[in-house]
Amino acid sequence: MNPASPLTRRSILRTGATASLGALFSGLPQGWVGSAYADDSPESPDMKFGMIALTDCSSIVVAHEKGLFKKYGINSTVSKGASWAAIRDSINNGDIQATHMLLGMPIASTMGLGGAPKKPMIAPWIINRNGQAITLANTFKGKVTDDPKALKPFVDEAKAKGNPLTFAMTFPPGTHAMWMRYYLAAGGINPGDAAGAGADVSLITVPPPQMVANMKVGKMDGFCVGEPWNAKTIAEDIGYTSIATQGIWKDHPEKVCVFTEEFAAKNPKTVKAVLKALHDASVWLDKMENREEQANIVSAATYINCPPEAILGRLQGKYNMGDGRKFKDPNYMIFSDRNCNYPQAKYAKWWLTQLRRWGFVDGAPDYEGVAKQVMRSDIYEEAMKEIGYVHGGVDEKPETLFDGVTFDPKADLEAYAAAFAVKTLKS
Repeated sequence: MNPASPLTRRSILRTGATASLGALFSGLPQGWVGSAYADDSPESPDMKFGMIALTDCSSIVVAHEKGLFKKYGINSTVSKGASWAAIRDSINNGDIQATHMLLGMPIASTMGLGGAPKKPMIAPWIINRNGQAITLANTFKGKVTDDPKALKPFVDEAKAKGNPLTFAMTFPPGTHAMWMRYYLAAGGINPGDAAGAGADVSLITVPPPQMVANMKVGKMDGFCVGEPWNAKTIAEDIGYTSIATQGIWKDHPEKVCVFTEEFAAKNPKTVKAVLKALHDASVWLDKMENREEQANIVSAATYINCPPEAILGRLQGKYNMGDGRKFKDPNYMIFSDRNCNYPQAKYAKWWLTQLRRWGFVDGAPDYEGVAKQVMRSDIYEEAMKEIGYVHGGVDEKPETLFDGVTFDPKADLEAYAAAFAVKTLKS
């Protein structure tokens, strides 16, 4: 070695030998930097998840209970919220970092609708499809089955007497609200605008676990909620199921896993880790042989707080409607099958048409912009690619609901919103 030019680490770097080092490290796994590698673990490993006492919280609960979050580097805790408004507030103030949520809620929050603070949220994961229902009080048993047109004479009579019938949902821009509104309107009944103007009935907000008790004391004539509360109403002989929501729209989107846009931007690896764990949980949930164990897990007091037998039947597609109708429904609640989890933009667009239809927004919303901002398929696709899961991709096919009206996400969305006979559109 030439003593005038010692081959030190400093001289290697100074003389450009970094090219050789670059060649050396080029064969190492992506993410390695120098003699160490970049950390691919979640930026925020300690995650608190919100959920409401509904069967469709299952993928979050199962991912937690079976160590699937832990598998992807997430130290999870699960917190049960008292209401959807409480869940929204908890994620807004950072008490929870991700949550089980009604599809319409991140849309409304991103737009600042319904009195909520404007807080952009993203939904890179659809938790489930199907499995909600519309329950009616026993007063209507034998008079109204699954056709809301049969309900209209009772609505008209009560309104004429100055004592309108009362129907409940769980959150104004949420899924249960839109199924309730769509059902009533298909029967020629106006549920009113966001403030109740123009209504033929009284539409109220009640947290899911309180539905049964409120109907028991006669505070409502019908409601829309997720399971197991419809089945429990039948078990207690308080009401019966008019129609399951998959009867309104087969394979409709329901709950989503939501993060604030701000949290997701700062913690991209954390969000993807959550989605990977939810994927594993969802695949497990859609194996019918696991549904009994699912019912046992989520029935715990810390989650749904309901007997597992009240949960299991409808999870297995066994529908006793409580008025003599019994059948095996192939379109029961799913968590993974049929490309369930892909956050399709078309679903946000449909929601926006209904928010428009019912006067939640003044003028045409930004259908494309809001759908793209909230339904983050890019994050979903990245996460699934990293675990080698081949999903079904984007779906832009038209959807026809039970009233025969077809929604085409590629057509004129304003025209669709305005075309309904029953509506409270604001200019």
